[in-house]
Amino acid sequence: MIIRKAIFHKSSGHFKDCPKPTLPEYAFIGRSNVGKSSLINMLCNNNKLAHTSASPGKTKIINHFLINDNWYLVDLPGYGYAKTSKTNREGFATLIIDYVTKRDNLICLFVLIDSRLPLQQIDLEFMTWLGEKNIPFSIVYTKADKNSKNELNRNINAIEKELGKVWEELPNTFITSAEKRSGKEELLDFIQAHFSQFTLS
Repeated sequence: MIIRKAIFHKSSGHFKDCPKPTLPEYAFIGRSNVGKSSLINMLCNNNKLAHTSASPGKTKIINHFLINDNWYLVDLPGYGYAKTSKTNREGFATLIIDYVTKRDNLICLFVLIDSRLPLQQIDLEFMTWLGEKNIPFSIVYTKADKNSKNELNRNINAIEKELGKVWEELPNTFITSAEKRSGKEELLDFIQAHFSQFTLS
């Protein structure tokens, strides 16, 4: 897939304010500061499309981007930012849960994981919850350029070993670097290959 057009469509502070579910959606989520905005900008060839910030946890709403006039890329709030107030964390959790469990046109949720770190408990808990809810998701390892190839492989193998204790079969995985623009074609080809799963009721 080649992204020829990517425009900001709408921000929604509540699930009910999201656009009408008439197009397939692919959503991106992860712990705060995992590199989500940078990855989205890399995929869409626009460094100013999704706002990046040095302050983790900036995204507090659902952002819809219309891609090639025929599907939405969705930027979901990050989870697990300790400095966010308890009230705000609960609000974000509700927003994420409502979207993930009720959005009928969601084809796949991409869960971003920092490839430099061991598997974080909050990531494991979130993915386990997705499995319990039968939510289709894939894992996207980010910041692959920050470690050597050997370190990268060792970290990912360790993460997948931990996941293997919970999952009989691991979800699809992608290794990406926004800085090196790697993993882009694989992700976009996966998105295109799953368009047929969308049916408008």
